[in-house]
Amino acid sequence: MPPAPDAYSYFTTPAGLLTAAFALLLAAGLLVRFWLASRQIRHVALHRGAVPGPFAGRIPLAAHQKAADYTIAKGRLGLLEAALGAAVLLGWTLLGGLNALNQVLLSALGGGMAQQIALLAAFALVSGLIDLPLAAYQTFVLEERFGFNKTTPRLWLKDLAQSTLMGAVIGLPLAALILWLMGAAGALWWLWAWGAWVAFSLALMVVYPLFIAPLFNRFQPLEDESLKARVTALMQRCGFAAKGLFVMDGSRRSAHANAYFTGFGAAKRVVFYDTLLRQLRPGEVEAVLAHELGHFKHRHITKRMVGIFAMALLGFALLGWLSGQTWFYQGLGVQPAVLLPGQAEGSAPNDALALLLFLLATPLLTFFVSPVFAQLSRRDEFEADAYAMAQADGSALASALLKLYEDNASTLTPDPVYARFYYSHPPASERLARMPLPQPST
Repeated sequence: MPPAPDAYSYFTTPAGLLTAAFALLLAAGLLVRFWLASRQIRHVALHRGAVPGPFAGRIPLAAHQKAADYTIAKGRLGLLEAALGAAVLLGWTLLGGLNALNQVLLSALGGGMAQQIALLAAFALVSGLIDLPLAAYQTFVLEERFGFNKTTPRLWLKDLAQSTLMGAVIGLPLAALILWLMGAAGALWWLWAWGAWVAFSLALMVVYPLFIAPLFNRFQPLEDESLKARVTALMQRCGFAAKGLFVMDGSRRSAHANAYFTGFGAAKRVVFYDTLLRQLRPGEVEAVLAHELGHFKHRHITKRMVGIFAMALLGFALLGWLSGQTWFYQGLGVQPAVLLPGQAEGSAPNDALALLLFLLATPLLTFFVSPVFAQLSRRDEFEADAYAMAQADGSALASALLKLYEDNASTLTPDPVYARFYYSHPPASERLARMPLPQPST
């Protein structure tokens, strides 16, 4: 049945074309997510019965099956998250949720900065509440089922309250600054806003490890003198200096293990999860750290930051243009405020609406280009592995990765298409094929 004439006319307008493109991208993205997740679940289930040949004797069958079951469970939860995310996005946009919220706040507060900040805060609060049940399920059901959850409801709620408060303390002033620039800095406001965002991001890299991370975890200096000497010697060989070596109490919340660098400039530090130090031998810890140093040696972190900043510049420029187009708001289900005769410029701004709509819509596009960035990340991981094998024992790196795959229940048999689309790290079979594998346990 052909559409009604008024509907047909609408979809020939810029707003109608945007509505159609948004709906098409939303549906296509959801279908691709479902297709990829279904492939992953089927592939992992199909290979659950036996440890892959290269890992036979190195990974117990029980551990391999646990990883398969964990991956399948996460995949099924991912299907639910994708469906919920699409429904919520549709509700905020084409079904009028964001428009209704904006109108309520306009009626209560009038136009101006206070209403815009309230809109951002209310949107973040409602979105967080919608996400809360699945987040709790993942922690207290899924992670608990596989023995990874170590947190308590009280600690979980405390973390939630602290992160929410921290997000408000840090995020709202930045949002207020960007909104002020949108209204006061002229046609090139987006360039000033981008500069403010870059400065904020760099400052956060210094502030986070020193003041924010300690609010959530305890960081103690590495006390193992033998390991400290080994790690220090490695960093000296690699020409790397850090503020210190710290152990984080990751076991308070999870059994997953990790190690990472954090900070920027003088605040740079090396952090080991306490779970990692319990699971790996000193030589394996050294090899894992050498891999992380490889990222710095090849300037992967710097290149990634430059790439993110460049993409953000394009994003701010696009937002600068879209925020002045009425069809951008109408096409995404929002009625923008119109300046009435006699009203002062900026008395009922749409800047917060533009910012939220842009943040809601752009992931539909970036989802389809994410495999390109995943491929670049996997290339970087191979380079870091090669560097680690040149600076430390390659078999120790392989042994450490095998332990981490086993302890973190990472599947050894991902679907190849799923891995190419999503994986930022190469699958285990590809990484370990380039390393001297340790002898199988007997």
